[in-house]
Order: sequence, then structure tokens, then C-alpha cells
Amino acid sequence: MKLSARNKIPARVTAITTGEATANIELDADGVRLVASITVEAAEELGLSVGSEVTAVVKASDVMLAVND
Repeated sequence: MKLSARNKIPARVTAITTGEATANIELDADGVRLVASITVEAAEELGLSVGSEVTAVVKASDVMLAVND
């Protein structure tokens, strides 16, 4: 797999919640919980199941940070 995105995070699928059009894929990235929202069709095409090893790819133009006042 070759991608231009530099933010590639190896993870394992821990849960899948499927709605009518969107699937929320919960991931464990070395102890950090991530959730990816993808189409149900994409989840099926990828053959995702609990325990699947995946790479989360983050491609964003903005990342916001917040601190407590």
C-alpha cells in the first residue's frame, strides 16, 4: 500500500456498529481508542471483523487543539 498521507496508524478492530449507511469501526491503536466512520459498503468490501489488523489513515487539512482555561 502506497499513500501520500503520512499519518498512518496501525490498529486492531475491537468493535463494529453498523447503521443503515454508516459503520462505526472501533480501533485499538496500541492502547489508544480510535473510531472510524465509514460506509457500510466499505466495511463489507474491506471484509472487516473484530480482530482485523488495519491501518488508520488520517488525512485532514486542519487539526484543532484545546486546553483548559
